[in-house]
Amino acid sequence: MKKKIASLLFASLLVCSLAGCGKDGADSSTGYPDENGYAEGSLGDAMHNSFFDYTVNSAYLCDDYEGYTPQDGYELLVADVTIKNTFGDVITMYDTDFQVQWGSDAEDAYDYPITYYLGEGESIGDKALPTEYDLAKSESRTGLLVFEVPSGNTNFSISYMEYFDDDTTGNTFFVFFDAAKK
Repeated sequence: MKKKIASLLFASLLVCSLAGCGKDGADSSTGYPDENGYAEGSLGDAMHNSFFDYTVNSAYLCDDYEGYTPQDGYELLVADVTIKNTFGDVITMYDTDFQVQWGSDAEDAYDYPITYYLGEGESIGDKALPTEYDLAKSESRTGLLVFEVPSGNTNFSISYMEYFDDDTTGNTFFVFFDAAKK
């Protein structure tokens, strides 16, 4: 529950930080935070935070995935992501560690993977990253993050914000990309 509340706080911070964000303000060291705690990259770029590296390998839009159909006016964004534990111990990952944003200044122009909304025992196939999982030291895992996004958008970012046990936040990471319909 604490992680879910932190994720909601994270979402609020991201919405505020997205105003004025773009591809022009990043440090030349792709994937590493600049002096303001902001890092960005594109598809295929590894993003390096205090706990793990993550790479959005590819992404596409579709009308359904593994029997899951989005609500009217929405489509699915399917992102293939690789996560590698770079921390000195096992880390627990959550679906809410990542969120998608799309080209809008609206306060609700973001969402979590659909796994966050599924009921207990429901799944969207074995390729999707689960709601919660552990990564051993130096372990990598590749899987899908599937999001419901408003139809008609093609520009997205998938983000992560560092969140520490003492309830403080750290750097924020964005991977910007365009997705086409498949």
